[in-house]
Amino acid sequence: MAIDFKQDILAPVATDFATMDTFINEGITSKVALVMAVSKHVVEAGGKRMRPIMCLLAAKACGVQDLEKHRKLAATIEMLHTATLVHDDVVDESGLRRGRPTANATWNNQTAVLVGDFLISRSFDLLVDLDNMTLLKDFSTGTCEIAEGEVLQLQSQHQPETTEETYLDIIHGKTSRLFELATEGSAILAGTNQYREPLKRYAGHFGNAFQIIDDILDYTSDAETLGKNIGDDLMEGKPTLPLISALQNTTGEERELIRRSIATGGTSDLEQVIKIVQKSGALDYCRERAKEETALAIEALHQLPDSQSRLALENLALLALDRIQ
Repeated sequence: MAIDFKQDILAPVATDFATMDTFINEGITSKVALVMAVSKHVVEAGGKRMRPIMCLLAAKACGVQDLEKHRKLAATIEMLHTATLVHDDVVDESGLRRGRPTANATWNNQTAVLVGDFLISRSFDLLVDLDNMTLLKDFSTGTCEIAEGEVLQLQSQHQPETTEETYLDIIHGKTSRLFELATEGSAILAGTNQYREPLKRYAGHFGNAFQIIDDILDYTSDAETLGKNIGDDLMEGKPTLPLISALQNTTGEERELIRRSIATGGTSDLEQVIKIVQKSGALDYCRERAKEETALAIEALHQLPDSQSRLALENLALLALDRIQ
């Protein structure tokens, strides 16, 4: 049975979601016209808004009736996410994101970095208004960990020795941590401390699965679907799980070719590397890992009472997995 995004995921929080979108636009108002123009460009290029949706669904799953505060939290999360994307694009020297020119390509690196700073600062400014010290602490610690994940990724660039363990550390910081803030933050704000841990576990495993799936798509998708060019990760010499796994499954010249591709970056051997990765069974291994992480995410939710919103969170995890079925 195919999962329908609007009916099976968004439905329980559809009106709150629409209201939250206006919060984001109010949040990025600034006295400086350029800050506003860039922020608007980036927020409008926004993707599926998965993190705020997850935040609102988690609130409902915790039994919250009036989501007024959670709408503000969801808007804050989306702004924080947007800020990290702006900075990522500068670091990766990306020209496109989701098929649209990036802020650094449209303006320049200086502008993009500074507006990214503004968005991070602004999201904390809004967070303070929620007047919850535990939440604020969770977010400030989490934001540090997100930055550390990005630095760890930078450090492991061009390193063929990178292990799966390090890869998991990287993706926990750069992807899963913000999902965790969205769900655990929701439980903190709801005052349902008993659901903090299960919701955090759900989001952590969901984030891992989501990133592994993204890394698989780098070898099996096309630029249209992906919103970025195939082989981008390889070009930057990022040792993602498909490459780490392929290194373990190959020998001789094939193994050497992959090692060299990670070490030097560039896409001169892209065709060959894709063939080797596909032939090595690495993608099957990655698919299995994504399924394991998804199962762990769904299992964690079973500590919450049965509800339409809990089911929607399960469906969200299954929908992410659908991209590689």
